[in-house]
Order: sequence, then C-alpha cells, then structure tokens
Amino acid sequence: MNFIVRRKPRLFSISRPIPLLPIPACHASAAGEASASRRSRYSTAAPGEKGSPSSSSSSSSSKFPEYELPSVTWGVVQGRKERLVSRVIISDYLKSLGIAPDELADVELPSSVDIMRERVDFITRLGLSVDDLNAYPLLLACSVRKNMIPVLGYLEKLGVPRPRLGEFVRAYPQVLHASVVVELAPVVKFLRGLDVERSDIPYVLQRYPELLGFKPEGTMSTSVAYLVSIGLWPRDIGPMVTQYPFFLGMRVGTTIKPLVEFLVSLGLPKRILAKMLEKRPYILGYDLEETVKPNVDVLLSFGVRRECLPTVIAQFPQILGLPLKAKLSTQQYFFNLKLKIDPDGFTRAMEKMPQIVSLHQNVMLKPVEFLRGRGIPDEDVANMVVKCPQLLACRVEFMKNSYYFFKSEMKRPVQELFEFPEYFTYSLESRIKPRYQRLANKGIRCTLDWFLNCSDQRFKERLQGDYIEADAPGPSFVMGGKLEMPRSHLVSDKEEDESDEEVLYRRTISL
Repeated sequence: MNFIVRRKPRLFSISRPIPLLPIPACHASAAGEASASRRSRYSTAAPGEKGSPSSSSSSSSSKFPEYELPSVTWGVVQGRKERLVSRVIISDYLKSLGIAPDELADVELPSSVDIMRERVDFITRLGLSVDDLNAYPLLLACSVRKNMIPVLGYLEKLGVPRPRLGEFVRAYPQVLHASVVVELAPVVKFLRGLDVERSDIPYVLQRYPELLGFKPEGTMSTSVAYLVSIGLWPRDIGPMVTQYPFFLGMRVGTTIKPLVEFLVSLGLPKRILAKMLEKRPYILGYDLEETVKPNVDVLLSFGVRRECLPTVIAQFPQILGLPLKAKLSTQQYFFNLKLKIDPDGFTRAMEKMPQIVSLHQNVMLKPVEFLRGRGIPDEDVANMVVKCPQLLACRVEFMKNSYYFFKSEMKRPVQELFEFPEYFTYSLESRIKPRYQRLANKGIRCTLDWFLNCSDQRFKERLQGDYIEADAPGPSFVMGGKLEMPRSHLVSDKEEDESDEEVLYRRTISL
C-alpha cells in the first residue's frame, strides 16, 4: 500500500518579497492622491521628462483640469509618529500660504504635503482665494478625486457653467462634502417632480445652492404640501420655484403659516392669497414681525380704512415689504405741495391705486401739468386724481390724442371729464373710437361712463336695448372676506348662483 504525504503550504517564503498591506479606508484617499499625483495629467512636464510630485502639482497651467475617475492605489500605513510629523509639515505649509489650520485639528489630513498642495492648487484654479479657504477651511479636507471632481462634474452635467463653479462653491462650500448619488441627485429629482424645467435647474441651484443640503422628504415637501392646501395648484409650484426657490427652505410652522394666517385675518380670501403667491412668491420672504405687521400698522395710521386693506394688498402685494413709512410720508408731502391734494385725498387715492406709493414724482406730475395746461383749474384736477388715481400713470402722448378726439370729434363739454376722468385710461383706437362711432350711427346720446365702462358684450346688449338704464355700482370688499354685490337686473343669473368668494375671484383685479 502506497502512502501519499501531503505537505502543508508555507505561510510565506523567505525568498519571495513580502507583499505590502492594503491601506485602510481612512488613508486610501491620501495614498491614492499621492500615487496619482506622480502621473497626473495636470503635470506640465514633457513626455519622458523626470519631475517630482511637487513640480507636477504646482503647474502654472491655467487650464481647468479634466475630470477622471479615482485610481486604486496601495501604500504603507503610517504610524502615529509619522502622522504627527506629516500634520506639522502640512500645518506649516498652510500657514506659509496665509491659511489658518486651526479648524483642521480634528480632521483627517493627507499623509503628504504634496497631496495638500494639489488640493490647494485645485481649489485656487476654481477661482477661490485664500480668504475663501479661511472662511471655510474644511474644503481642504475634501479629496480631489473622491469629493471635488465627482461633485463638480455632476454640477457641470446639470448645466452649471464651468466658469461659475467657483462662485457656486464659494456660496455653498459644503456641497463638496456631499455624495452625488445619495444627496445631490435626489434633490434634483425632487425639483423635476415639481415641474421645474430641466433648463431651469442650474438657474435655481445657482440662486439658492443651499437647496442641495435639504432632504426632499423634509422641509421642501412640507412647504409644498402646505401651499397646495391653501389653494395653489401643484403645477404652479414649478414656476414659483424658478422665480423664488428660497421658500422651499422655509419652515411651515414658523415662517409660512403665520404669514398666511395673518393675511387671511385681514380679510384676504385664501383663493386670492394663493393667486398672489403664485405670481409673486417672494412675498413669502417678507418677515412677519419686522416688516409685514409694522407696514399694516403704518397703512392704518395714514388713514387707510381697515376694510380697504384687502384690496390694497391684493392690488399691490409689494407694499408689505417696502420701507413704507418713509415712502408714504414723502408721497403725501408731494401730493399736498405739487398736486394740491390734502392728506385725506391722498389716502383715498392710495386705497384705489396703492402703486402710487412707488411711482416716481416726475412721472405723476406730467399728466397733472397736461390737464392744467388745458385750462382745468387745480382744484378740479385734484378731484380728478382722487377719483381716478390711474391718471398719474398715463402717458401724456396718449392723453393728448384722447383729449383732441374728445374736443374735436365728440364735441363734449370738459365738465364730463371731471365726472368721468377714467376716460383717459381707455384705449382711443380699440375702445373709444369704435364705440363712439356706433353710438353716433344710432344717434344715441349718453354719458362717457355708460358706453365705456362695460365689456364688449354688455355694450352690444345696451345698443340693442329700448332704453338707457342707470349705471350700477360694482362689487366691493367687506371685512371678513364677504363680497357685497349690488342686487339689480344688471347682475346675470349666473352671477347670482355663484358664491361670494367665486365672484370675488372672478372679478378681482388682475394680479
């Protein structure tokens, strides 16, 4: 019987070289950069020319480095003493550049000063300065190949221009610590789910780069859900984000909801408020305690009636965020001095057209001077402005043409303009001339208000009628959100069947 003897394999052979141990994950980044820096494509050395890592990393080339994947490297694990020595050398190098390394005391640094030099060179080529690094020195803890290149490559793929990547990092340096797959891509997917156009994604991120630090299922989702609950259509959220992305980072309980509830308490229906926010989402950025509430108190102190606050805000929502007290004081003085309108008349005009708070005084003075130049007394001009403050925004060229047609073709007394100054706010070619000619053909004599202040359909019905009915007042706001409609035969059956809020929504001034 033959016996087979099996020998145990040797643990290692003395004649063979002992393989180096793989580096732990905490040192893989530093060792990888050290190995790759020797053959980096950023080196300015010609092919075949010998060069050190330092000479390669300190290239004077201004060309932005191309993106490449990290390479797998091996190295020797540093001992505690070697790590301390490397940290001292790296700290001295950073100090020589004017960078304070104090905040890097508890951060894992690379094993070689050459790797740190490469990081500094890469960051400075992005356009960041030493001051930027001192403002956020933790940038130096990011690996070029495992942090910076993947993130910057993803941002450029989204559409952020390469020359603006430095500005992006300066505005939100924490982005270089993020994971593309785990943190950045879900935010972009969330924005696309809100119907933000793909071409608008880079614009949104450049305006508010901190969005990349939010969790989609957290603050952003809560803000969107609350806005939808007050009446905003989900498809309208995307344009709002493009215009004012900052509301996605606002907390509902402390910022958005208190502002909405305060405006509703003033008498604004939620449906009107939702329309305001859709067109002007930046209203959500007004501070409730420091800006909105004080401005409402200022309006009341200047004599604005509380029941008129909803119409004032609905017509000109920006009034909530202006330095209102100073503006109102200036405009009130101008109205009294130049337009001969007393403070009470100024307030009544502002209730009808709150935009006069921000109108330039030279713009408002030109229409007034034109009317005075036609021989109209100052007192009558003042009354016309109080009755129709939209006159202050009319262009004098159009007013001249309308006035000439009024005097030469219509041959009416100027007194009718005192009673209906809104005449100057209508288009001469598209409304005044065509309607007047139809009246002249039928031989109908009526007031300016009767044939101008109605829709085309209503004007057609009036021409077909057997008599001229009296004008009826229009809708008006009432404190508490109700809308009072004049009960007359002019209101159609359809309007009578609608709720007050629906009529308000349909008849409210265009935002």
